[in-house]
Amino acid sequence: MARIDRRTRLWAWLVKRQGSVSTKSDADIIAMQSRHMPTNGLTNFVFGAVRPRTELRDLTLSGPGGDLPVRVYRPAAADRRPRPLILYIHGGGFVFGDLRMGDWMCSSVAVTVGAVVVSVAYRLAPAHPFPAAVDDCYAALTWVAENAAELGATGPPRIGVMGESAGGNLSAVMCLLARDRGGPELSHQVLLYPATDLTHAAPAAENSLILSEPDMQAFRRLYLGAADPADPRVSPLLAPDHSRLPPALIQVAEHDPLRNDGIRYAAALRSAGVPVRFTEYVGVPHGYLNFPGVCRIASQAMAEICAEQAAALARPSAPASEAPADLAGSSAG
Repeated sequence: MARIDRRTRLWAWLVKRQGSVSTKSDADIIAMQSRHMPTNGLTNFVFGAVRPRTELRDLTLSGPGGDLPVRVYRPAAADRRPRPLILYIHGGGFVFGDLRMGDWMCSSVAVTVGAVVVSVAYRLAPAHPFPAAVDDCYAALTWVAENAAELGATGPPRIGVMGESAGGNLSAVMCLLARDRGGPELSHQVLLYPATDLTHAAPAAENSLILSEPDMQAFRRLYLGAADPADPRVSPLLAPDHSRLPPALIQVAEHDPLRNDGIRYAAALRSAGVPVRFTEYVGVPHGYLNFPGVCRIASQAMAEICAEQAAALARPSAPASEAPADLAGSSAG
């Protein structure tokens, strides 16, 4: 195995000092969920910030469980190319994460690909166990498809999904649901160090720099509640059929207990005839794209994501007279 650099090791040490989720009560976790990440020079350095030349707007949808916040990212520069549409689903073990978590990734895609990216703040466990996150993400997916023109996507746009860790799980599930429920039609999926089989928590062994085995057990317990872990909406690897799914980019980290989940899902898609680009980033732990200021390889991984999305979601250029529509809807900020 390639050695993890000193800066990333220091970051992992700081993360571990915050304590394992496995040692916290449900009340502790819910209290932690209410404390959102501040925006300042340090957090912008570690987690990345909204890229320049990005238009950002927060909206609130009517979701299955009430108000469903989303954040919309658009390239600010005038561009006559068709704008694809991408739904981003954040990670955090189905327990943590918010809209701020996706600012760097979503704005990077918006500016580089020339896409409209919509991030969804789905309901979190333990207060909202499975299937709340699945229901919220599918509601957001259908909403963005139905409101593509108002969001500024043009073309008509091709649609993709993107998510990391738990968000990679949910992104894979969205592709299964979109196929089985008759839409929306999806053209690409980006699964970043995804969890694809929750019937077990992979033994962390030496790959526990960021994500430990007790953490994985706790996230699994909190999210599942009384649900069957073999349900394909929980474990997309166990779906009986992986054919007719959109082409995929799957990235995994060498030092990650979820590495084999990504490897196995790439193999399942390929066996079903789905085109897959699979990349393993060596010398990095789980979550490398979530802390680009610490993990040097994050920019390279993001460049690969954008290149794959640009190729998969491109359409012939729109007429010069075509301009993006103004964003419509109720604003939350």
